[in-house]
Amino acid sequence: MNPDKLVIMDDTAIRRALTRIAHEILEKNKGVDDSIMVGIRTRGIYIANRIAERIRDIEGIPMPVGELDITSYRDDRVRLNSVMAASSVQAPDIQDKRIILCDDVLYTGRTVRAAMDALIDLGRPRSIQLAVLVDRGHRELPIRPDYVGKNVPTSKLEQIEVKMNEVDRIDEVVIIQQRG
Repeated sequence: MNPDKLVIMDDTAIRRALTRIAHEILEKNKGVDDSIMVGIRTRGIYIANRIAERIRDIEGIPMPVGELDITSYRDDRVRLNSVMAASSVQAPDIQDKRIILCDDVLYTGRTVRAAMDALIDLGRPRSIQLAVLVDRGHRELPIRPDYVGKNVPTSKLEQIEVKMNEVDRIDEVVIIQQRG
């Protein structure tokens, strides 16, 4: 199979989308008091950090950022004697806090469900909001993002690949069409 690739967001589009999401978070929540940005490992962490940076630039106050490893909470991966444990790095206590959960792509909703399970095992947040760079549809669970950078309706034969400068040395979102 030879895949066709099409860039649907470049670095400028990604920067603008994340800036817009930062403004939407501030507007919806009337600031960021008692809020924690939590990124789902791996690219969700970069999304969370970038949104938090924009909020700091806009409001002049730092926003706590944490990261979540949901590997042992996934229901679509084989478990090999895994211990159910969430990893929260640089995140203060989430008890009674507003959590803004960040990921790069929202697809079936299973990753977000696993992340919510992991968060609830860490404590009882006041609320969980969801911010994603790309929403590609095809939900299998009743999960809807609060903040979306770009809606990209896809077929099940297409894939979305998010490249982040922190790991890929380029910022872009690519849609990949598999051809037979």
